[in-house]
Amino acid sequence: MIFIYRIVLKIHSTYHTFLNKASLEVAKYRGMKVGKNFNMPDKIYFGTEPYLIEIGNDVNIAAGVRFVNHGGTTTLLRKLPGYEDARIMGRIKIGNNCTIGINCVITQDVQIGNNCILGANSVLSQSMPDNTVFIGNPAQFLCTIEDYGDIVLKNNPDYPRELEKDRKKLDEYIKANLPHKYKKARRIR
Repeated sequence: MIFIYRIVLKIHSTYHTFLNKASLEVAKYRGMKVGKNFNMPDKIYFGTEPYLIEIGNDVNIAAGVRFVNHGGTTTLLRKLPGYEDARIMGRIKIGNNCTIGINCVITQDVQIGNNCILGANSVLSQSMPDNTVFIGNPAQFLCTIEDYGDIVLKNNPDYPRELEKDRKKLDEYIKANLPHKYKKARRIR
């Protein structure tokens, strides 16, 4: 039975990969600029104006990210006297070597610099300078990329790096040897 499940999952995965590729190619056809080594392993929503989006080289964008190049709130405003011409629309630019976490929303008139990380579930409505990490809703500065790198190195999982060449052996090693340590609860101030 597991064999059938694996076949069904493979078909499902292939179908979603095809849809993701189609979504990207249509956005590029409509004018979105995308650099080299762009990685989007799952569905991203490029919005109705992909021609207003520019993505640099070596960018990783996780599933569920939404680009919002215009504000739909103006539909209501345009019904009010004196606001008939109200519009919100702008560009979004992502620099080189950036990572955008799962389910982020990036709004119009925002530029993400080079070497930046936007944390999962963040809503970015301001620009990010080079070498920064932003998180939250609304997304705010957390730390520099170097500070984040130091935190990651401090908490680095210890395993023989040569196992990374063989995923099955790596999985077996991690399953058996990764310590059971968990983050403590923190008080919100």
